[in-house]
Amino acid sequence: MPTPNRAFLLGPLLKRVSRSFYLTLRVLPAGMHDPVGLAYLLARAADTIADTTLIAPEQRLQLLLALRAQVSGADDGGVFVRRLAADVAPRQISDEKVLLESLGPALAVLAQLSEADRVAVRDIVSTLSTGMEFDLRTFPDEHSGRIAALRDDEELDRYTYLVAGCVGEFWTRMTDAHVPGTFDGEQASVMARGIRFGKALQMTNILRDCGKDLRIGRCYLPATMLAHAGLTPAELLLPDASRRARPLLRALVERTLAHFRAAVDYMLAIPPTSLRLRLACAWPILIGLETLRLLVNNDAWLDPARVSKLPRGRVYRIVAYSSLAAPSNRLLRGWAERLIAEIDARLEARAID
Repeated sequence: MPTPNRAFLLGPLLKRVSRSFYLTLRVLPAGMHDPVGLAYLLARAADTIADTTLIAPEQRLQLLLALRAQVSGADDGGVFVRRLAADVAPRQISDEKVLLESLGPALAVLAQLSEADRVAVRDIVSTLSTGMEFDLRTFPDEHSGRIAALRDDEELDRYTYLVAGCVGEFWTRMTDAHVPGTFDGEQASVMARGIRFGKALQMTNILRDCGKDLRIGRCYLPATMLAHAGLTPAELLLPDASRRARPLLRALVERTLAHFRAAVDYMLAIPPTSLRLRLACAWPILIGLETLRLLVNNDAWLDPARVSKLPRGRVYRIVAYSSLAAPSNRLLRGWAERLIAEIDARLEARAID
């Protein structure tokens, strides 16, 4: 393929591989778009390597660590980039194939960023790839037929930081760097809420995708919680698992809602005049809460054939309505709190059933 240029990487290719996240990227202030978009591309390349099940986990781990080294500035004369294009890219569908073949130009764009942005992008990709490394080291080969679970709440919390909480941290740093003075509040408090914002989204993903992940040997529900409920990871595959594991769902959704409350405070710390940044936060919060609402109403939430996923039309309506509500703290908070209250009420009703 022709050598991709910066405009292609951060335009058409980014749009093709980022899917719904592109809505958020598109409304970012100009200075944030390139470093955030490039961080996404590099993290997506790492994720593609980590998830390529046609390659043994040990080899994927080696490639992931090599990619992290490249992002951190190692120079091997292009050996890794050529290896990736020859050995891994041909195993991908079209967009991921182009992404991996474009890694060399993406690393060149990274070198062109300002020093502060370059350091921030390297840090976030390193942390995210550490989360992917954790997956590869913790869970069995997807084809082994075995299941492993996270040990306890502490390990789950650490994992959600590595794969998403750190993104809230990165986002806050990018905002402070490119739109200084945006956040209303003490920096440490804003940063902590940003981390919880990311954790809220990841917990939503974990609960939504639990049935699918179990079938490739990955149980993100902590073993200590399972044991307290009298369950094993393997029993989560049984036909009545969704009913038996509902107390776990309730506990984890309640924890997720607490993170979302911090995320709402994070969003409202952005002044109404910074409409683009508000929308970039509002969309994942509202989509995440509506996904949780589907989840708590799903009697078969562990069945991978009945995943709680918002229809595309509903996503577009959220985007449209939130654009009107974004300038108002009252409307935005009211929308989020109504969803939280509905989810809480449903959890309570299910506990009584």
